[in-house]
Amino acid sequence: MSGRILIIDDEKAIRWSLGEALKNQGYEIDDAEKGKEGISKFMEEPADLVILDLKLPDISGIEVLKQLRETDADLPVIMMTAYGEVETAVDAIKSGAYDFMLKPFQLEKMKIAIKNALENSRLKNELEGIRKKNRETYDFKNFIGKSQVMNDVFRKVTKIGESQASTILIQGDSGTGKELVARAIHESSHGTDKPFLEINCAALPETLLESELFGHEKGAFTDAKFRKKGLFELAEGGTIFLDEIGEMGITLQSRLLRVLENKTFRRVGGVKDLRVKTRIIAATNRDLLEAIKTGEFRNDLYYRLQVIPINLPSLTERKEDIPLLANHFIERFNREFKKKIGKISPEVERQLQAYPWPGNVRELKNVIERAMLLEAEDELLPEHVPVELGQELSEGHENHGAMMSGIYPMSIREMEKLLICRTLDETDGNKSKAARILGISRQTLREKTKLYSTDEDDIQVTGG
Repeated sequence: MSGRILIIDDEKAIRWSLGEALKNQGYEIDDAEKGKEGISKFMEEPADLVILDLKLPDISGIEVLKQLRETDADLPVIMMTAYGEVETAVDAIKSGAYDFMLKPFQLEKMKIAIKNALENSRLKNELEGIRKKNRETYDFKNFIGKSQVMNDVFRKVTKIGESQASTILIQGDSGTGKELVARAIHESSHGTDKPFLEINCAALPETLLESELFGHEKGAFTDAKFRKKGLFELAEGGTIFLDEIGEMGITLQSRLLRVLENKTFRRVGGVKDLRVKTRIIAATNRDLLEAIKTGEFRNDLYYRLQVIPINLPSLTERKEDIPLLANHFIERFNREFKKKIGKISPEVERQLQAYPWPGNVRELKNVIERAMLLEAEDELLPEHVPVELGQELSEGHENHGAMMSGIYPMSIREMEKLLICRTLDETDGNKSKAARILGISRQTLREKTKLYSTDEDDIQVTGG
């Protein structure tokens, strides 16, 4: 046996006899007569276990126990007393004591209690070590993964976060987690104290995007009744995340380039140069080099942005992460839907790993969410996987972007209508559930169904 044990008892005979017996077992022993002395000794040199008398000359054993547990919440403490009161024992256990023994105690019983307490403590420490390693390996700032390609991303994010790099370009397919990477970099650098402001460059007209980024002066254009600060001012000391940078117009690209080169900008309609004190992270799923060739993206802006490039792998490039991700989403939706579905079976794992995942992690999340919301009760089975996924696996379509068989000749409008029909059919017309599965708001779904009800064949909840 090994381990350091501190005995706190006002009876010298007990301290000596118990100490000698435990030394013969291979333990290192220290002792104290009073409670405050025991606390002081523990602070100077922590013990692996404490044997503590309930009645002490200066302060109560319960108070000593509480102070020791404040220092080390996992410290095993065996309490002992000559007073066999049930309430006292209950108070001790409630305060965190591992065990409670009556004096005079049998030495063999004490030895067994000590052995069990130390073994329990060792197992808890080992388990926490494993959990910590798993968190570091598999769960990095909301990223799940153990693959080499993801570990490379984790290391790069950590290094960037520790650096003063002001411009970063994240490239990757849709659904690979570009925004998560941007947030991880921000949190590694600034924590949550500084602002993280994001804007989708594809979601706004160029004039409105310009105003959002740079702000505007009063009277700069019609309806500019007040001065407005843009993101470059509001994000001071923090991060601006420019999502879908590849969709930004050429004119606005020129203004952004000047910001990166000069570290200054002007509000729309302004004449005063303002300093930029923010990190800029841009992201795109486009091939920017190809966009440069077609004249849709500035060559000089590209090289300014990619001072530090991060390329995110597709899900098919990190297939070993699919079971981890699937189980992570199961845990998440178990909490959300108040279900108790276990981890995926080997059959489901093989099924998920065989699929090409054109929508990457986002698509996997949606598949798990849909299955748990509509199908699974206690276990996720192969038949709970969407029929389109099963068809893709069995038929081996070469077109990985297709989510449903037979959609190739359809227009986008027809595809959307069919998808809405099927989802409403699966949810028995429940628009809230359908909107959740489709990833749109209930209002948007209502507008879509109203729009498609004007078609020749009115939209019906039939599954088409």
